[in-house]
Amino acid sequence: MQKKILNREIPLHLMILPGFLFLIIFSYLPMGGIIIAFQKFIPAKGLFGDQIWIGLKNFQYVMSLPNFNDIMWNTLYIAVMKIILGLLVPIVISILLNEVKNSALKRGVQTAIYLPHFLSWVVLGGIFIEILSPNDGLLNQVIKLFGFESIFFLGDNKWFPITMILSDTWKEFGYGSIIYLAAITGINPDLYESAQIDGANRWKQTLHVTLPGMQMVIVLLMVLNLGNLLNAGFDQIFNLYSPIVYQSGDILDTFVYRIGLLDAQFGVATAVGLFKSVIALVLVSVSYFVAYKVADYRIF
Repeated sequence: MQKKILNREIPLHLMILPGFLFLIIFSYLPMGGIIIAFQKFIPAKGLFGDQIWIGLKNFQYVMSLPNFNDIMWNTLYIAVMKIILGLLVPIVISILLNEVKNSALKRGVQTAIYLPHFLSWVVLGGIFIEILSPNDGLLNQVIKLFGFESIFFLGDNKWFPITMILSDTWKEFGYGSIIYLAAITGINPDLYESAQIDGANRWKQTLHVTLPGMQMVIVLLMVLNLGNLLNAGFDQIFNLYSPIVYQSGDILDTFVYRIGLLDAQFGVATAVGLFKSVIALVLVSVSYFVAYKVADYRIF
């Protein structure tokens, strides 16, 4: 019996072997580089060479930088707003799409809002630079038609974070709405019929049937997103920011890029990366514990 089970499961284990090896090679083996955060790392000596150990001095150096508080604030502000809108907008859109009875229209709208998810920020960066140009950009042309002055969206410290938040929400809300639509389709139709018999209109059905039915998926995505609290979106900001908006747009990831790759301070850059990872681990653990206690939610 055991031999039959083993023979049946061996092909399944072989199927997941490439993915498992990929995970080990690209996710776990690089964790050995964490030691660089505690060294005055000199690349010529190699990772296991005779490096100088300096303890927590890299962390102290980073936190003593005059612009570190601004970088932390920018990261938290942009990331938190992206998480909030990344949850609320897809939920609203998915509920609205669920009310559309014309299946062709519904599929067309789903496809249209989902397409930006597949575009990289390298491509979208060039598009947004043209659209948001203060001189001849399409959006500023519309603003001028209404008698207002043009706005330098990518060069004004007031508007840059807002632009990053809204453009990222526009790019990703289609993907999120499809996940929530899948959750809605899993709700028992009998619940809606019972609500109708009790006299509930569509708004009441949404509040008392649809949203509770989506609760588990909402909690899951919220728990997973909290791990990205310090990930404000390197690809997006790197392709759209400039030294003019470092004050409001520089985040931990772009800071690590400049200080690690451009300034070759590898130990300092690794220290910032380790700091981010530890905070993310704590946030995911706490959010999972709270979800379990408050909503009785379990991933495993």
